[in-house]
Amino acid sequence: HNGFFWRVDKQHCMAEWENDNWTSSMDFVLLGIRDVPILQNLLFLLLLMIYAVTMVGNILIVVLVVADRHLHTPMYFFLGNLSSLETCYSSTILPRLLASFLTGDNSISAHGCMAQFYFFASFATTECYLLAAMSYDRYLAICQPFLYASLMTWKVSFHLAAASWLGSSLLLLVVTVVFSQVQFCGPKSIDHFFCEFSPLLELACSNTRVFTLVVFIFAFLDLICPFLFTLASYVCIIAAILRIPSSTGRQKAFSTCSSHLTIVTVFYGTLFVVYMLPRTAPLRQLNKVFSFFYTILTPLVNPLIYSLRNREVREALRRMIRKATTCTHNYVGDTGKRHFLFL
Repeated sequence: HNGFFWRVDKQHCMAEWENDNWTSSMDFVLLGIRDVPILQNLLFLLLLMIYAVTMVGNILIVVLVVADRHLHTPMYFFLGNLSSLETCYSSTILPRLLASFLTGDNSISAHGCMAQFYFFASFATTECYLLAAMSYDRYLAICQPFLYASLMTWKVSFHLAAASWLGSSLLLLVVTVVFSQVQFCGPKSIDHFFCEFSPLLELACSNTRVFTLVVFIFAFLDLICPFLFTLASYVCIIAAILRIPSSTGRQKAFSTCSSHLTIVTVFYGTLFVVYMLPRTAPLRQLNKVFSFFYTILTPLVNPLIYSLRNREVREALRRMIRKATTCTHNYVGDTGKRHFLFL
């Protein structure tokens, strides 16, 4: 009897080991946005253009914030962090998606899928915290203008930005480690264009109750708390703006936070629709559309909003273009003079 139970227990352990090995070695297939094969070339060109504009626009804002001394303020320090974040955020999804269009290979390993899930979720969480920090900066500038310089120092702004990056990375590391313990036994087709939480969880064959509880707790810390803080900040900001007697003063005060408010509305609006929309069969394509908005279009919209609506950013861009043009003319002139003297 003892030998029989030992053999059964050994077989059970071997089955568990094979299941773990299957989960770690299996490849997932991202179904993506391949429902309309006729539009594949058009989609590739569109995504390539979006990625190029996103990278150039956000990197340009980072360069402007670093190079132009007029933008060396906490507000633009946060903007530089946000633009740096958007370049990372886009690069977790779009290069992989573009490569699948070119090669036709839309498979991704389990480890690669977990890595994409971690980086995407970590950057999305960092954006929530950064938007909250930016709303606090605007709250101090409009509601506490006389205390702004003493409350929002460079040390405070640096600590807020560092906490946004490090806090989200550590929180999502815990979530990803717990998520990696979930068993995926197939089918291995993920009905999405990247390794997102809900479609992945649908493929799990082990008990996900503990993981769902962990995700709920962390979602409250990562999403709901920053959103409520941002909302409360803007309630106070709008109330303070409405108390300004002159219409010119109200317009000027509102213009300082209108770009940030637009980004907050677009980001949280699409984010809540994606995660509150039930993943029933008829609504899955709609879920993908809204996911496309907050994962791909939001990083594109950010630099456009700040460059088109923000006067100081536009002026910094003009100064940079003027300086680059002057340097080019001087270089061409000096080269021509040296060539003439040589002759």
